[in-house]
Amino acid sequence: MTKTSPLAYVLKKDRLIVVIALLILCVLSWLYIIYLYNQMYPMNMDALFFAMPMTSKWSWTDFVLLFIMWFVMMIAMMTPSVTPLVLIFTLINRKRQQGQNPFVPSVYLLSGYFLIWAAFSLLATLLQWSLQQVSLLNPEMVTTNKILGGSILIFAGVFQFTSLKNTCLRTCQTPISFIHQHWKEGKSGALRMGIKNGIYCLGCCWILMLLLFVSGIMNILWIAIISLFVLTEKVLSSVKIISVIAGIALVAYGIIILLQ
Repeated sequence: MTKTSPLAYVLKKDRLIVVIALLILCVLSWLYIIYLYNQMYPMNMDALFFAMPMTSKWSWTDFVLLFIMWFVMMIAMMTPSVTPLVLIFTLINRKRQQGQNPFVPSVYLLSGYFLIWAAFSLLATLLQWSLQQVSLLNPEMVTTNKILGGSILIFAGVFQFTSLKNTCLRTCQTPISFIHQHWKEGKSGALRMGIKNGIYCLGCCWILMLLLFVSGIMNILWIAIISLFVLTEKVLSSVKIISVIAGIALVAYGIIILLQ
């Protein structure tokens, strides 16, 4: 019977802790999204923690709550796809500790990653506010202009074939290479690594998030579909046909909307 080494035991325990923590984070985020959805359909403007402004006049409370909505949504959608990176970082970090290097909790890497998505959430909230100012977004958070909606879909489809998309996606698909190429020491180094990976991730996924303005920002089905697509693109790096089919489908859907 093979005896498990102390290091192997610690690594196994680390992976278990990280997976459980990320799973809890993802589940809590999804529960919050479902809660918001239940407050909106049917619309319940007496909800204690959330209220979609029905007019173009937003209060600071509206803005903050909608920013939180976007940010929690990004956490729910992106946590599964960043899990491999966090697990590999934890593994390498623990092994480096055996060489007398200080151990850095993975939360610093994850914080840097989600700092980028927090910035995106802020921009998305500002975009939502801007669209509502000019009556291009209805109370259900769906664009009211078919030209705008169709254009977003077509642009998202074309973006699937651009070099920016492919470059960023390749980086996200190879977390081991990313860590070896961009490794930085210490807690601040882990934070910077998370920020850099978050930038690459944002570079290949940002337009997909804007599709929510077409389908409905709180459309649970579309949120789940985009989340699954992002995860599939990153995990199944050898199946490039997925991105191609998605690009063609988005362009076709956009054209259909424009022709209606």
